[in-house]
Amino acid sequence: MNLAALTLSDASDKLRRREFSSTELTEAVLQRIAATDDRVHAYLTLARDAAMAQARQADESLKREQTASPLLGIPIAVKDNFLTRGIRTTCASKILGDFMPPYDATTVAKLRSAGAVIVGKTNLDEFAMGSSAENSAFFPTRNPWNFERIPGGSSGGSAAAVAADQCIGALGTDTGGSIRQPAACCGVVGLKPTYGRVSRYGIIAFASSMDQVGPMTKDVRDSALLLQGIAGHDPADSTSVRLAVPNFAETLNGSVKGLRLGVPKEYFVSGMQPEVEQAVRNAIDTLANNGATIAEISLPHTEYAVAVYYIVATAEASSNLARYDGMRFGHRADAKDLTETYRVSRDEGFGAEVKRRIMLGTYVLSAGYYDAYYLKAQRVRTLIRQDFDEAFKRCDAILTPTAPTTAFKIGEKTQDPLQMYLSDIYTISINLAGLPAISLPCGFDGDSMPIGLQIIGNHFDESTVLRTAHAYEQATEWHKKKPKL
Repeated sequence: MNLAALTLSDASDKLRRREFSSTELTEAVLQRIAATDDRVHAYLTLARDAAMAQARQADESLKREQTASPLLGIPIAVKDNFLTRGIRTTCASKILGDFMPPYDATTVAKLRSAGAVIVGKTNLDEFAMGSSAENSAFFPTRNPWNFERIPGGSSGGSAAAVAADQCIGALGTDTGGSIRQPAACCGVVGLKPTYGRVSRYGIIAFASSMDQVGPMTKDVRDSALLLQGIAGHDPADSTSVRLAVPNFAETLNGSVKGLRLGVPKEYFVSGMQPEVEQAVRNAIDTLANNGATIAEISLPHTEYAVAVYYIVATAEASSNLARYDGMRFGHRADAKDLTETYRVSRDEGFGAEVKRRIMLGTYVLSAGYYDAYYLKAQRVRTLIRQDFDEAFKRCDAILTPTAPTTAFKIGEKTQDPLQMYLSDIYTISINLAGLPAISLPCGFDGDSMPIGLQIIGNHFDESTVLRTAHAYEQATEWHKKKPKL
């Protein structure tokens, strides 16, 4: 049995039936990483010794506990912008270098409490700013389906690790599509929960009004199980919502009968890769054939989403990254005075894309431009959210492509930031509105690269998103296909 290839659900069931131990499962995952990561480059830091110790503890717990968490003994990868006590956390930036956090992010603490095994920290675009995992200060991650292609970003390392069976599941963060877009590129499932559903405490901040933690998994049931383990109110996060967490796995009944699914006309426009449009339309037909009612809807302010996002997100990034000044923690330059310490530390520590966004954000927040750019962007953001509010009066969920194209070649868009930004054109609106959305495989293009279907839900209605995704998954075989490594 190839233990590393198991889904979270299957691995959890087999652990309880004593078909193998967590120690054996974790060792299989670590061996898989050793055999493949010289080509994939999904991990920035491996925690082999700590992982094996956690696995041994899990095995002891499995002997005692009959109703343990489904995550007990399961090897999980964590994106390297989550604080992890005792494990290096760099955010793929030289400015953090060998930073060792003194505490865990709330989601990491929940994983540990549930008995999950943290195998390592995955690569990302520096400070989660990018769509290709090429902006890492250390190395680009490669797509397991084709090593010449990007895995998506910013959670490219987590997506690649899941696709390559280098973990059983992973955590990522999504600010403008950073879970869903790499999930689409790598042919895995990526879920961005509603803003406030999962604690952001201990996540290295990019854009605080949009950052959200979510699972990246091999199938939809695994996403439901992993979301269950990390969701819930956290008093340490002022944006965390005090709502009961449903049993998400119980909603996966394989049926979409009676569901009204909207298809926004603004999401099918010229410039989209024809194979992506065809695959998504075929997926819509599949859901219709399985009992869903399909209706065309309009989200009229969609065309402004990218502009709004790159004003709001860069403004918040400029503010959040001000703390990296060479004085309190992280990289500190050898300089003659305080001003030069600030300037040189940031110049040496930040990469080009991070500098670009800091400058853009500082500009739109500056005197004389705040009203013209930032305030206006926030007003249009409200209109985008109102579009979704109106749409959900007519439908239970919304179906769109996840990305306009499949994974492009490494280096293809690094010199054209605007083209890179457009990779998230179908995902950004969801973050601006704070909605939940999932990406799951719905086909392949002529180069055998995965295509993603995005399903968007109303606020705190992850259950309908997961139910719809699971029903589609059960009616197709796309999620069973694996890259040949």
